[in-house]
Amino acid sequence: MSEFKMPALGADMDYGTLVEWLKKPGDPVARGDIIAVVESQKGAIEVEVFENGTVETLIAKPGDKLPVGATMAIIRGPGEAAVTPPKAAPAPQAPPVVRAATAQPAHAHRITPAARRLALQLGIDADALAGSGLGGAVSIADVEAASRAAHAPAGPAATMPAAPAPAPAPAKPAATMRAAIGAAMARSKREIPHYYLAHTIDFEPALRWLEAENLKRPVAERLLYGVLLLKAVALTLREFPELNGYFTGNGFAASAAIHLGVAISIRQGGLIAPAIHDADKRSVADLMAAFRDLVRRARAGGLRSSELSDGTITVTSLGDQGVEGIFPIIYPPQVAIVGFGTVVARPWVVDDTVRPRRVVTASVAGDHRASDGHRGALFLAALGRRLQEPETL
Repeated sequence: MSEFKMPALGADMDYGTLVEWLKKPGDPVARGDIIAVVESQKGAIEVEVFENGTVETLIAKPGDKLPVGATMAIIRGPGEAAVTPPKAAPAPQAPPVVRAATAQPAHAHRITPAARRLALQLGIDADALAGSGLGGAVSIADVEAASRAAHAPAGPAATMPAAPAPAPAPAKPAATMRAAIGAAMARSKREIPHYYLAHTIDFEPALRWLEAENLKRPVAERLLYGVLLLKAVALTLREFPELNGYFTGNGFAASAAIHLGVAISIRQGGLIAPAIHDADKRSVADLMAAFRDLVRRARAGGLRSSELSDGTITVTSLGDQGVEGIFPIIYPPQVAIVGFGTVVARPWVVDDTVRPRRVVTASVAGDHRASDGHRGALFLAALGRRLQEPETL
């Protein structure tokens, strides 16, 4: 038997709320199966199981708010015998007694996942709502209507006693996320001895290759220049394992895999950095498809727990905001983060001649406990050289 615990979905997560179970006792599970949906400060996340077996017991109940590491379920391993509860002693026969039904309302278990997530955010008891959806299911519209009713101003009621002061409104998701991000970044700056480096790279060869390549592709399959930056970072990291891994209580451990966390702004405010797994092994076309899918699911609330916990380094960019340089903060327990600014035209010396070239400024923040500025500088120089040969990406 093993314990299935509330996962840590990033350094800024202290607790999570179980939204729903997607498996029940007796169901077989395999590594990678989605077993539950958990609400964190960054939205609803599909939580995977990381072993094969059978669900023995579900301990947590939907709506439970649990700290990271709390046991949520018991998984029985292959070949293990099921736990048989002890039999109770037989009770004397008694005449049957008819009691009024005390079960939950028939609609209590017919709540769409999106509606339950919204209800948790707004502090609404979804199980108490009457559903207007198919088969009586509680929908997002039902939750929104209940929220409006709960916050509507009361009419005059002179003959009624004064009502107690209403409870404070629940914090908005954006404010909660901002507080979580702020706490994680404050911890990072306190605990990690950062060093920062920047390097301006001639991006003209890569952009010219990209423009020619996109002419061969249908519009829906064309590449963004950001995917070249992601692939170049992933390939360069193979030469610099001290930038790719985790620093924990046991010290630094390099990762054999390169899972690029990609910083994505989400509509309700804040950032999230889910990972593209094995980014160095993907073609640029596959990487582009994975990136588009990740952005879509990050903004729609459909990420998996492994995408939030497996990142070995993060890449971030504010190029779309017109910023030429960025000096980001490391996302613990990672030991480095790479940043890119916007692409700008600058006079550049090529073959002893000054020419206009499109350039991009790359930066790296590294953890001095795992690497140093010398290695960080070599990484940026190697990254620049790789972008001069885009056909090799």
